[in-house]
Amino acid sequence: MKEYCNPLNLEYKFQHYAMTAHREAADPTLIYFKGRYYLFASMSAGFYYSDDLMTFQWHENREIGLYLYAPDVRQCNDYLYFSASDDKPGTLWRTKDPMSDLYEEMSTPLTLWDPNMLFDDDGRVYLYWGCGNKEPLYGIELDDSFLPIGEKKALIHANDEAHGFERVNYPDKEPDSALTIAMKEAGYFANPEGTPYIEGAYCNKWRGKYYLQYAAPGTELPTYADGVYTADHPLGPYTYQAHNPFSFKPSGFINGAGHGSTIEDAHGNLWHASTMRISVNAHFERRIGLFPAGLDEDGFLYCNQHFADYPYTLPDGQFDARELQPSYMLLSYRKKVTASSMIDGHPPQLSVNEDIRTWWCAKGSAGEWLEVDLGKAYTVHSVQLNLAEEGIPTRKEESPSYRSIDSGNELRTRYLMEGSEDGILWFVISDASQSQQDRSHDYVILKKDRAMRFIKVTATSLPYQQRFAMSGLRVFGLDCGALPESVVEAIATKPDALSVQINWEKAQGAIGYNVRYGIDEHKLYSSSLVYDRNEVLITSLNRDTRYWYCIDSFNESGITQGQVMPL
Repeated sequence: MKEYCNPLNLEYKFQHYAMTAHREAADPTLIYFKGRYYLFASMSAGFYYSDDLMTFQWHENREIGLYLYAPDVRQCNDYLYFSASDDKPGTLWRTKDPMSDLYEEMSTPLTLWDPNMLFDDDGRVYLYWGCGNKEPLYGIELDDSFLPIGEKKALIHANDEAHGFERVNYPDKEPDSALTIAMKEAGYFANPEGTPYIEGAYCNKWRGKYYLQYAAPGTELPTYADGVYTADHPLGPYTYQAHNPFSFKPSGFINGAGHGSTIEDAHGNLWHASTMRISVNAHFERRIGLFPAGLDEDGFLYCNQHFADYPYTLPDGQFDARELQPSYMLLSYRKKVTASSMIDGHPPQLSVNEDIRTWWCAKGSAGEWLEVDLGKAYTVHSVQLNLAEEGIPTRKEESPSYRSIDSGNELRTRYLMEGSEDGILWFVISDASQSQQDRSHDYVILKKDRAMRFIKVTATSLPYQQRFAMSGLRVFGLDCGALPESVVEAIATKPDALSVQINWEKAQGAIGYNVRYGIDEHKLYSSSLVYDRNEVLITSLNRDTRYWYCIDSFNESGITQGQVMPL
């Protein structure tokens, strides 16, 4: 059995280019190659690798695509082929072993952004690319020297009048952050047209069909998602899949699930890796999410993203992604929190409000602590510590570029986590005080589930001696109480052709609801999760498409499925 929790527990690298330094990884290409998983992300100066897809280690490489976005890595026979976005003709490299750092230059085919290669099973090679709010995604065939054959072909255009998730200006959109306002005033990413960015091409071939995936409407939005078109030929014509977007996470602790890649693991299971947004310290402040995926009986590509930032335990071997449920429930939501200190605007309660974009922040670094009182003793299974960056000065003097990527050996996240049943006698949950890693989203699984009421985390050493800041002290386990009652009545109204407002009566015992919906009563693949509310506005519908929905209630003891209803 394997277990993980989003955002992925990686060593996210510090970026020095905005007003303050921040961690970043995005636009992931995940690949299974010669018995090992490799994950390449934008602006990381290296890559991550794993033997089990759950625990990733870091490998630095500052020679290939150091300051480039959206790396693409695909396999052909004994080689991995690497390319990335560039303002000049980009280089295509290949290697037999990415750990060796030995790469062979193959060609410089085109100037392009968000490249993706497809090695077809007939030996032909295709290249896809595109990133902008005025141009479509393109495709072209490459010859044996990896140079273009003929003219590029437009494959996917924006269509935000028919595809709800592509809209930049969707109903009830959150107001611009201070960062976004400042960037607009400076002329960066202003997008005055309000048109979606169509980007992040990634093509797979399954069951004789080509699945060309793309991202929209913008990486800084909670609605950032991946859609898919299908075709019988790699250069189309492509048809919009009825179930879209296939990767979509607009709510929860961390949201966004766009610009990614889809792979088969060692057992033939499909996985989709994609970008999750924070976008507080910088526009491109992002993380990586990993989601079980699949092709259903009708050939629809989907992801299981219900409770997608809760822990999932996965069976060994093959599984049906639709049957997976979160292994444990959240025990720390809005519980009492105390801390050693705090700065203005960052009280301790922001560490348990299920919003990665807000955080508690102490006045100092080492020695500062945060403690949650769960209210009673629970059997705790795991704790996810989500650290934040607050006011870290940028340091660009060592880089010839406009930014510096810092992965220095002195950057270590060290802490001591303790638990207690009574607040008097304490025991160690995890001693990372000598850690040689910098994991800002550490997911700690107890060796054995244990009863506790109090959990305390003390910083011992942090990168740059930064202030101790926590966006999510998330405790998981199961209460032994009753499940919530089911939702029995709901009212759905459509404010426009691409949105629906759903209201329902509160279910006794529920702390939140997960609203699942889809194009068939047996294909409720999309969802939106809410706490403390009995309403949701869904803005991702496709025009002239019939939908069904279901409202599941949940609490600390588990999930009660609701009744499936037509929309």
